[in-house]
Amino acid sequence: MTAPVVEVEDLRTRLAGRWVHDGVSFALRPGEIVALIGGSGTGKTVLLNQLVGLRHPDGGRVKLFGHDLAQLGAAALQALRRRFGLLFQDGALFSAMRVAENVATPLREHLPWLPAPLRDEVVNLKLALAGLPPDAANKMPSELSGGMRKRAALARALALEPELLLLDEPTSGLDPISAREFDRTLRVLVDSLRLTVLLTTHDLDSLWGLADRIIVLFEGKVIADGPVWEVAQTPHEWIRSYFDTRTVHDQ
Repeated sequence: MTAPVVEVEDLRTRLAGRWVHDGVSFALRPGEIVALIGGSGTGKTVLLNQLVGLRHPDGGRVKLFGHDLAQLGAAALQALRRRFGLLFQDGALFSAMRVAENVATPLREHLPWLPAPLRDEVVNLKLALAGLPPDAANKMPSELSGGMRKRAALARALALEPELLLLDEPTSGLDPISAREFDRTLRVLVDSLRLTVLLTTHDLDSLWGLADRIIVLFEGKVIADGPVWEVAQTPHEWIRSYFDTRTVHDQ
């Protein structure tokens, strides 16, 4: 078996006096697209932040690429951050920077020695990989549509050629056509670059059309973990309610 990219073991997180995570465990293997779902307040975004070292859990362990995050110093954690890309729910582009400058930011931070002409080439390549036209590079984020802003944020997440992508509600706020186009772009990137992806989503079309596997959080626990069609048929009240808006597809 290939070594896991992510390992979460008995994770516990306390927020506002309650346990949001109370023994969460799962693993991600290379090349998977895994969707993390759950109701409001189940700590999906918090979990993503813990996976990249932005927040420490109150118990349990998080390992990325075999490294226990709790055991890493600042320099080692910074080096590890070159191996993953993060896309926030709103894209989180710097509004005062042009798109190309946004995409170049991780390169400037982690590879300051990279010559400017080569950096520009990398930026243009990442924009193309994310499905943006060349003229998008010189636009401000405010000049882009919602779908294009998500693609620009994806290009920035890809800047350092990561092995792992963590995406928080990547199709949130997009119209159905733009959302499906984004999903198709992500699928091509995963298949061609062998990326591993963990995404949070409420988009049922993304679940059915994109995810290889889904993990369901409920009351602090993982209550289901498997292929979408299998999880959708799990006899749990919350899961049944979640999938009620869509007939279970034959897989």
